[in-house]
Amino acid sequence: MHLDVKDLRNFYYRSMLGRAAQKAVRDEVRGLWPEAKGQTMVGFGFAVPLLRPYLPEARRVVGLMPAPQGVMPWPMGQPNVSVLCEETLWPMETGRVDRLVMMHGLENCERPSDLLEEAYRVLGPGGRALFIVPHRAGMWSRSDTTPFGYGRPYSTGQLEAQLRKHGFMPERSRTTLFQPPSHKRFWRRTAQFWESTGRALSPVISGGVLMVEASKRTPAPTGGLGETVRKPLEILAGKADVAPI
Repeated sequence: MHLDVKDLRNFYYRSMLGRAAQKAVRDEVRGLWPEAKGQTMVGFGFAVPLLRPYLPEARRVVGLMPAPQGVMPWPMGQPNVSVLCEETLWPMETGRVDRLVMMHGLENCERPSDLLEEAYRVLGPGGRALFIVPHRAGMWSRSDTTPFGYGRPYSTGQLEAQLRKHGFMPERSRTTLFQPPSHKRFWRRTAQFWESTGRALSPVISGGVLMVEASKRTPAPTGGLGETVRKPLEILAGKADVAPI
């Protein structure tokens, strides 16, 4: 089930908890991908809060928002780059995307296999995708006061297995959002402390959000080498009766 775009906007831009979550996740994205100069960067679902740092440097930034969720203009005060689209039929040319960020997309989709196939289609050679989903072992997936409490949560193994099944090669994974999903003042004031502590103890403490970076795995061509090797041997096939020198 998709949340309405108005609910997502209100959470990430109009609540203290949402702004704290936006910062924590965006900092992790920026740590994985420090720059995107000259690249085409696309976000699917409600990934636009994570794309803002790349607006000045990327060649092109596009925010794809699925029809069941709805769309809003973004970024505010600048030319709009957000587009309403079908979940499994994106208005992007094949192989034209360098970096793809998916947040609030995969866990809510009723056809996740088709969605991953579409993500694979638009990603170019050498392209990378970052899948951000609720972490099954985290607190945020068990609270319906945030967008991460909706849809299917994943463990690292579950998400990586699904990505491999659809042609992606998982490269790196990490969790974030170690602060409790609470609007109470104490937790908001100490949010940065919990994030810092959680990163230091991440093998022990589970963050509320799972992030897996994956590259596009392109199958090796078949038949080419076989033809190259076979044809020279055919030349000698009719020379069996020639006496050796």
